Amino acid sequence: MNWSLTFAPLIPLPWLVAVAVLGLLAVAPLLLRHLRGGWLRLLALVALIAALSGPVLLAEDRQPLPTVVALVVDRSASQDLDGRASMTADARAALEKRFGELRSIDLRVVEAGGKTGGAPVDGTELFTAVQAALADVAPERLGAVVMLTDGEVHDVPMPPTSPFGGAPLHALVSGHDDERDRQMVIRSAPRFSIVGENQTIEYSVIDQGAPSSEPVRVTISLDGEPLATETVTPGALNRFPIRIAHAGQNIYEFEAAPLDGELTPVNNRAAAVIDGIRENLRVLLVSGEPHAGERIWRNLLKSDASVDLVHFTILRPPEKQDGTPINELSLIAFPTRELFSVKIDQFDLIIFDRYAQRGVLPTIYFDNIARYVREGGALLVASGPDYASDDSLWSTPLADVLPAAPTGRVIEKPFSPRVTDLGQRHPVTRGLEGADAEPPRWSRWFRQVEVDKPGGETIMKGADDDPLLVLDREGKGRVALMLSDQVWLWARGFEGGGPHVDLLRRLAHWLMKEPDLEEEALRATARGATLLVDRQTMQETVGPVTVIAPSGARRTLTLAPQAPGRFHAEMAADEIGLWRVEDGEYRAFAHVGPANPREFTDVLSTFDKLQPVVDATGGHIARMVTDGKADLPRIVPMRPGRSMSGRDWMGVRMTEASVLKGVDRWPLFSGFLGLAALLGVMAATWYREGR
Repeated sequence: MNWSLTFAPLIPLPWLVAVAVLGLLAVAPLLLRHLRGGWLRLLALVALIAALSGPVLLAEDRQPLPTVVALVVDRSASQDLDGRASMTADARAALEKRFGELRSIDLRVVEAGGKTGGAPVDGTELFTAVQAALADVAPERLGAVVMLTDGEVHDVPMPPTSPFGGAPLHALVSGHDDERDRQMVIRSAPRFSIVGENQTIEYSVIDQGAPSSEPVRVTISLDGEPLATETVTPGALNRFPIRIAHAGQNIYEFEAAPLDGELTPVNNRAAAVIDGIRENLRVLLVSGEPHAGERIWRNLLKSDASVDLVHFTILRPPEKQDGTPINELSLIAFPTRELFSVKIDQFDLIIFDRYAQRGVLPTIYFDNIARYVREGGALLVASGPDYASDDSLWSTPLADVLPAAPTGRVIEKPFSPRVTDLGQRHPVTRGLEGADAEPPRWSRWFRQVEVDKPGGETIMKGADDDPLLVLDREGKGRVALMLSDQVWLWARGFEGGGPHVDLLRRLAHWLMKEPDLEEEALRATARGATLLVDRQTMQETVGPVTVIAPSGARRTLTLAPQAPGRFHAEMAADEIGLWRVEDGEYRAFAHVGPANPREFTDVLSTFDKLQPVVDATGGHIARMVTDGKADLPRIVPMRPGRSMSGRDWMGVRMTEASVLKGVDRWPLFSGFLGLAALLGVMAATWYREGR
């Protein structure tokens, strides 16, 4: 019970002061002249002022509040190294028991440094977590903050201050004094580059806790395949020249040999992901003769900003003899030697549109084209009746790379082009608008070249279910054979038209090896804290994939069918860093979080980061384990203003805060008691002066 005196004046305070002043002025002469009854008049004045001021005696019933102590447990990824997690768990259990034995202690356990809403956190932010967890606690109630951590904390206040309202910060650090670790760091690498250009990746190998100048072996791989091996000096800046091999992601992985006794080999590996971009795809289009669909290919390719088109139409074949001298013709001569011998390797795609062999191109140039395909080039033959004639391209050396031989028959009857079962899974024809109906929601065609036993993959069929669009691979290159010249009917809107733009553009880009149009591909992307895995395949089913986390942990992920030829799965990415996905043949990478996560930049346990704040708050810092044994300090409750730590103890500032449960009031000059006191003093004054 707490007692106190308060006042409840019956009149405003200025009036009360005025009455007191006037009363003193009236009584003062009597006191100065020592007249009879002067002191009684002063006592009467005091009684009157006391009655008007309304003194009240209060009795407060208060309940003391417990002292809050925050026990912060570091759950970051670096705590999983070298037995730190078990050290922290043992220390936590011991401290919870000790604090539980103390009276008036409210222990609050705060787990921090792990995940926020299921998402991995970049770095260990213990101070932020404490402030959020203790937002409802008044500063004077906080007795101490005890952190169980490896010392790698990334939100330490700078300059060092007392961030907890004067409460001490105590830190118990896991790990050992003699730790060592090796780290691979990519210093600089381009994010984008033109295919075929030369670039440089700068990297370093850093040894921590074990200064050494002994050389380190570094293995470098491209897209999972070994590329080179270098021997470097720890701490030195190294430059590795590269040449962007292909469009899409070029993944260069650098891995340093492990260091004896190091904490973890996880950060011995780093990857640079460089997106290869083609610089203006070059396409050569050769039209054998003018026809209704000739401009379809030209308009489509010219509308693509990434394509440089060279187009020739043979208007005057050798057999056409009209007597006009060459110097009077307005036609451009067909530069056959320059195109098909000197500069053929500069083209990404060659298209023959309704081309028949009429002596314009010598046979040796078709040999060059066949070689060009085998060495990685792309060829598209958009044929018509010319392919079934005696002058067919099949009668040239191109027959060695073309996927189907003509029978010599041209089918002329209405038919609706259809996507085959294989084509439903192929990226060129998968999901074409209108293909999901029967018959398809596009116009008919009326002419098709018949072929015999095509090789490769037939992804569209036409009249009598004969092949209409055949794709094949020859050596390092690709070939496509379109067995009808009536795709222009779709472009002209005949019977509603059809998806000619999607079909022909995909076809051209598949031939030029666009990464997004590969039949077999494994892709991994990160969307926030979610890892997305996509598998493109021509097979009907796929097996599970292996997902490797940045820490090296492996798990199996089953892919579910999303569309014909496409399988998909998602999973929570609970670690920051480079994730790998493998299925035995293909490999994909995805990076979650920042490129250089702070959590693995420095993994050695340390006092250095927390020591300034511990000193500023008068706290205690020590190892959890010394010489293989637990060595936790004693806990000592302390009054505010005293030292909060010692060599083997840490203090808790006990609070004096309380909560008011109830109040009892006793007025001192009210009712009959106050009236009697006032009348008694006045009567005594009258009596004394009347004698």
